[in-house]
Amino acid sequence: MIKVLFVCTGNTCRSPMAAALLHNKQIEDVEVQSAGIFAMEGLDASPLAKQVLNENDITYNHSSRLLTEKEVEWADIILTMTKSHKDFIVQHFERAKGNTFTLNEFIGEGEKDVVDPFGGNIHTYRETFRELSNLVDKVVEKLAE
Repeated sequence: MIKVLFVCTGNTCRSPMAAALLHNKQIEDVEVQSAGIFAMEGLDASPLAKQVLNENDITYNHSSRLLTEKEVEWADIILTMTKSHKDFIVQHFERAKGNTFTLNEFIGEGEKDVVDPFGGNIHTYRETFRELSNLVDKVVEKLAE
């Protein structure tokens, strides 16, 4: 079993979308969760993130959660949306060293950040969704190796 944890800032936009995308692949022996480094507990995904997921027939069940030692201990692989997320996690969680990567870094495309759609319009969310969909497809390929 491979446990993948997606991490962003507030756990209402990028990481829930990425987690939903991977979860919907229904890959045997892969579990997925998401968290945020500055998340408030129990919030729903943002309305526009939910709209984009619904438009693409991606099922989800999300309640935001703060990244804690519990999530870090659970995860085999931690995938962040930005280099600053990665740096924060590695600095604050000893266990995260060695298994925390930016999403782009994990698939071999450097440490390019995934654009945060928070505060943007539906077009921004759709663009971020497309980017995440492409990246998650590459994560699946990498996990299969």
